[in-house]
Amino acid sequence: MTPAARVQAAIEILEEVIASARDDGPPADTIIQRYFKTRRYAGSKDRRAVRELAFRAIRRSGDRPDSGRAAMIGLADDDAQLLDLFDGSPHGPAARQPAEAPADASDVPQWIRPMLSEHVGAAEWPALLERAPLDLRVNIAKIGRDDLLGQFDGAVPTPLSPWGLRLASDSKVDDHPAFLDGLIEVQDEGSQLIALACRPESGMRILDLCAGAGGKALALAAAAPGAEIIASDTNRARLSQLRPRADRAGAAIATRLLDGGREAAQLADLEGQCDVVLVDAPCSGSGTWRRSPEGRWRLTQGRLDRLARLQAHLLDLAAPLVRPGGALIYATCSIIRAEGADQARSFLGRHSSCMVQDVSFVGGRADGPGRLLTPAHDSTDGFFVARFVRS
Repeated sequence: MTPAARVQAAIEILEEVIASARDDGPPADTIIQRYFKTRRYAGSKDRRAVRELAFRAIRRSGDRPDSGRAAMIGLADDDAQLLDLFDGSPHGPAARQPAEAPADASDVPQWIRPMLSEHVGAAEWPALLERAPLDLRVNIAKIGRDDLLGQFDGAVPTPLSPWGLRLASDSKVDDHPAFLDGLIEVQDEGSQLIALACRPESGMRILDLCAGAGGKALALAAAAPGAEIIASDTNRARLSQLRPRADRAGAAIATRLLDGGREAAQLADLEGQCDVVLVDAPCSGSGTWRRSPEGRWRLTQGRLDRLARLQAHLLDLAAPLVRPGGALIYATCSIIRAEGADQARSFLGRHSSCMVQDVSFVGGRADGPGRLLTPAHDSTDGFFVARFVRS
């Protein structure tokens, strides 16, 4: 592919990403993979170059651009070499017209800015879009962290999680013997800290209410091999991913597939029986923009309102399942107040039998009843975590 053809390919991909963000379709990575499946002529260097162009344009625009061409013109305005490639050559982009406006450059969508946690001011916004490192969680039920340090090039211990190793962002581990043997899982350090906030111990009954594919349930099982771990979710496809992962890790985890709207009845046998209930609730994902920057284009006020209602519902569903003296841990990968501190305060107002207890990890900053982790302050994804104890 010529340099101009690479720019045109990035424009076409951006068009699809913009439409997918608007219509709640697949993520950018999936769109890029699908794009090149039908274009076998593109070599590996072409694919890397086009992908880099597309993601540079995505990171540049906080608000969803009107078109892929507008997004790329905005990027070209910052890079004269790119602008020269809008020359109308074969397979390249048409020449730029005087009336064509570029997409605006910003880190955070304008409408979201007043809703961010007070800790996430403008000085922290660039870090929300920096490339994230690759964090691994060591399966401490099988091996110690120090025993694996030398098996990965450039690996260093994560500063906050006692279970973590940090690698360069472009590292590949899915064919590494340690991964195949269940000694490691890919998991951001912030996500590991949520499991740490549960204070798992052998003999506990721990319910991971919104388990998804089971990353945190696996961390809990590794930290407390004698605990009874129950992973539940309403998404069959995601929950089904846990079984092979648990088998690889040697973890004993029970699963429950729940029906939306009937969760309370299906969990009735656990009422007052759980030492810990983890509510890692569905959220905006604003804390993971550095991994999925087009997530900024997906979020709307309507979607945020629906997520906040769902989070409140899940907290109210979880509270009766906690035994007296037990703990409820609430977490979201969000930096938006409505999903973090405000949601936690609202929960406390509805449940007078619950009181706040500080989380048991170093890192983050106090944010209302919980703590907030951010990329700029903690070098983790953005997470809000609160721990409540039932009196």
